Amino acid sequence: MFRSAQIQRERKAYYDILERSQKGTLDVTDWLAWFLAALHRALDQAPHTLGAVLTKARFWQRFAGTPMNPRQVELLNRLLDGFDGKLTTSKWAAVAKCSPDTALRDINELLARCVLRKSDAGGRSTSYELNELPAA
Repeated sequence: MFRSAQIQRERKAYYDILERSQKGTLDVTDWLAWFLAALHRALDQAPHTLGAVLTKARFWQRFAGTPMNPRQVELLNRLLDGFDGKLTTSKWAAVAKCSPDTALRDINELLARCVLRKSDAGGRSTSYELNELPAA
């Protein structure tokens, strides 16, 4: 997990230190220092990452029997992974590459199944969010 997540987040720095280490002497001290610091950052991030994974797993476990189409599954996964901004019908349509009417139908189905709820702002500012999951 460290390699695929932390190095991916710091890809440019990783390749920079790797290149410098390969072109210089056989001394890998700088690379090792960078790697250990990155490992430390990954370990600091681990509780947050694990929490997000467990939240996502609980969500899908709770709604395992709920019928959903592929667009709904994709957008719910995006919400679970940290969707930027507020989810609106127009954003749903853009991300899912569907019409606004189809997006609204998808959202209304998820509202009816208590997967989503309307956020506090209404009217033209209507947005949607995941329903709270029960505590583990």
